[in-house]
Order: sequence, then C-alpha cells, then structure tokens
Amino acid sequence: MTERISGKTQLIGLLGTPISHSLSPKMHNEAFAKLGLDYVYLAFDVGTEQLADVVQGFRAMGIRGCNVTMPNKVLVKQHLDKLSPAAELAGAVNTVVNDDGVLTGHITDGTGYMRALAEAKIDIIGEKMTIAGAGGAATAICIQAALDGVREISIFNRKDEFYERGERMVRDINSKTDCKAQLFDLADLESLRSEMASSAIFVNATSVGMKPLVGQSVVPDVSYLRPGLIVSDVVYVPAKTRLLEMADEVGCTTVNGLGMMLWQGAKAFEIWTGEDMPVEDIKALLF
Repeated sequence: MTERISGKTQLIGLLGTPISHSLSPKMHNEAFAKLGLDYVYLAFDVGTEQLADVVQGFRAMGIRGCNVTMPNKVLVKQHLDKLSPAAELAGAVNTVVNDDGVLTGHITDGTGYMRALAEAKIDIIGEKMTIAGAGGAATAICIQAALDGVREISIFNRKDEFYERGERMVRDINSKTDCKAQLFDLADLESLRSEMASSAIFVNATSVGMKPLVGQSVVPDVSYLRPGLIVSDVVYVPAKTRLLEMADEVGCTTVNGLGMMLWQGAKAFEIWTGEDMPVEDIKALLF
C-alpha cells in the first residue's frame, strides 16, 4: 500500500456505522492497484450526528468521493449539491462524487442488486417480490426492480421513521411504473406469511442479521418459507445470515449480499475514476 501512496493520491471514503466488517476497502484498493490508479479507499465510522461535519470536511479537503452506507443513505442527500435522477427518485444516496467542490449523489444499490441476481441466473422479471425494509437500500432495490419489470412488490417495514418513506415509494412506483406496490407493517405477521406465499422472491433489505443483530431474522421461523422460494439477503457479513440458514433448511434458493456489494461497487468505481472495475479479479479475491 505504501508504494502506491504519493503526494497526489486521491482519497475515497466509506461513511457508516458499524463499518469495520466492510469488504469495500479491500475491493476498491485491490481494483486501484490492479489498474495502477493513484487512489486509496478508507472506511470511516460515521453516524448520523457526525455526518454533516464529515461531508463538509470532505468538500473542503477536495476528497474525490465516498460511499455511504447505513444509517446515512437517506440523511446524506440534504448535504449535497445535486442528485442523479435515480437518487432523486429513490430518495437515497450510496455514492458521492466531488467535482471541484460540487458534490453529486448517486444510488447504485438497485442496479447492483438486479445485476447480482442476473449473475446468479435468477430472473424475477414479471414475478412478485416481497421485501423487508424501506430504507435507502430497500428503496433503491424496489425502484430498480419496478423499472426492470417486476410485476408486484409487497414491502414490509416497522412503523418507524422509514414507514412514511415506504408510503412515498409505493406512490412513486404505482404512478411511474407498471409495477403494483403495497406497504405493510412488519408486525403484521399474517400478511407477511400470505405475501411471501405468493411471491417468487423474499428479500431482507434491513440490517437484521449483521452486527449487532447477528443471529436474528426478520422472518420469525421456517414455516414462512417453502422450497422454490428465492431468499435473498443484502447482508454479506456474515455470509450466511440466520435468514439464509433457515432458507437452506427448507430447500430455498439463497443469495447473500456479496454480489450486490460487488456490482454496486463496480458502478461507483466507474463514477469516481471513469474506469471499469476489473470485476473478474475482484470476484477471485472476494468469492
């Protein structure tokens, strides 16, 4: 690493908490080294209270950009100058680029998720999806799935600060796409069981399953699952969450969050550097 750092090295950061588990620094630094690019990628443990100061500091120091992860994906947009059309629609940001002091927010989670399914030979176009979560990642996934042609999406979220976002997302999907979307309270277990039973795929797009919620699942028990159901988790550490362990027990097809992390990262890499990430090399490193 020290051989690559110079007086001209450009910094890219990752802002979130908890953050020490992230594979993004390993992925991006390996890609920079492979292509001989003078960049370095570092993770910063930043919560919502520090976010405004950190973003302003990044702007002042001319840092090239950053990724933004939980719990900052929604809040960060108010500290930026511009949003891409996709980020505007999703109401969330996971990638920021600094062009001469102008900070533009992008969202690559949705395209990354759909690409990861395609790479796993999973086709949900024309099918029904049930998803847990209404935060930044969940919104990006739902919007992209609707745009790509998923027929119906049932969204479950707790009655928390994100529930109102879920209501807006449902209105946007129903008014701007051909997909039918509806929102439920995650505490409504009877509806969760019913919607999962009629879906081709169930997605956990919450932080349940990762630290500090390792060993927990948004799905109460295996009776909600069935053989033939695709079960997907955006969490990738641990690689096998409790939800995916339960799904394996039943004989479901399972997909963890590594593929989404890879492909959303590849798009962010292109936004910052103008270069294609050497994806096959990164796959060999991470998978």
